[in-house]
Amino acid sequence: MTSKPSPSSQRVHPSRSSAMAADGSVLRWLYLSLYNWIVFIGWAQVFYCMTLALLEKGHEAVYAAIERPLLFAQTAAIVEILHSIVGLVRSPVSSTLPQVTGRLFITWGILWSFPETHSHVLVTPLIISWSITEVIRYSFFGIKESFGFTPSWLLWLRYSTFILCYPVGMVSEVGLIYIAFPFMKASEKYCIRVPNKWNFSFDYFYFSVFFMALYVPVFPYLFRHMVAQRKKAFSKAKTI
Repeated sequence: MTSKPSPSSQRVHPSRSSAMAADGSVLRWLYLSLYNWIVFIGWAQVFYCMTLALLEKGHEAVYAAIERPLLFAQTAAIVEILHSIVGLVRSPVSSTLPQVTGRLFITWGILWSFPETHSHVLVTPLIISWSITEVIRYSFFGIKESFGFTPSWLLWLRYSTFILCYPVGMVSEVGLIYIAFPFMKASEKYCIRVPNKWNFSFDYFYFSVFFMALYVPVFPYLFRHMVAQRKKAFSKAKTI
């Protein structure tokens, strides 16, 4: 007859548990620090290349100059949805998901998919608003994760520039979707027509119309969320 291990022998030793928690905390710190700085470099490159192209060749050359770093930096944001889901960061999924999804749709579903939009003047304010927002955001979280604090001026920029950049970005995004409509219809890109073995049809044009309509409820929600975050961040800064 074998004896059962005592309850105390089945418990994880407190010091061992603390060590495991410390290891997890270090890994989280290292991962988030690296992630934020890497994506910051991507957006800094977008801003730099955009500025050079705009000054030297005009708005028609902006997209060609920033396409590669834009695709990298914006696509990397997919993992931020996972960060929210697993609780790695405090950002709620309800705000992270629509923001990342909208950016990816514009980046891949409009700009990359329809080259006819590349030379349009709206690409410039779009990239200006995106890159300013993200250079500030990723540097803010990069410093916060790496060093445990953020300069007051960067805190102000993080929670103030959206007041202008969000509306400019939103108008540019909606405008570019609208501009792509004729090219969607003419090319029928990504459309699935019946008959087919799945008996399923899909029209990318109507999908894009529906996606554009979502800006009506989503943009005010995201803007109010940022206003609330701004009040919370500034209130917390005053108490420190």
